[in-house]
Amino acid sequence: MAYTLSGKVKLIQDPQTFNSGFTKREMVVIVEDGKYPQEINLEFVQDKVSLLDNLQPGQDVTVTFDIRGREYNGRYFNNLQAWKVETGSSDDSYMNQEPPAFDNNVPEVSFDDDIPF
Repeated sequence: MAYTLSGKVKLIQDPQTFNSGFTKREMVVIVEDGKYPQEINLEFVQDKVSLLDNLQPGQDVTVTFDIRGREYNGRYFNNLQAWKVETGSSDDSYMNQEPPAFDNNVPEVSFDDDIPF
């Protein structure tokens, strides 16, 4: 199941390559969430590492990712594994929606002026 989040890039880590040949690169995105913004760490692995090459801190992005979980020595770990990044403001999506239809057939309501309070 895919999830998305939108925010500003805070930082992009350098790629890490391990002895096994596995490569990953992490990015932190600041997501406005009420009073306290959240700093979300996302990882890009293998061929998806290159998606971060043209990004800069401060850019608005929408990231699509999967949640991955695993157990190691009785402890459980979760990762947000990203696989798609779109740049630009994501809050403009409402601009492409049609406004709700206006109903001209609304019945007229009359109010009694003899309200006791």
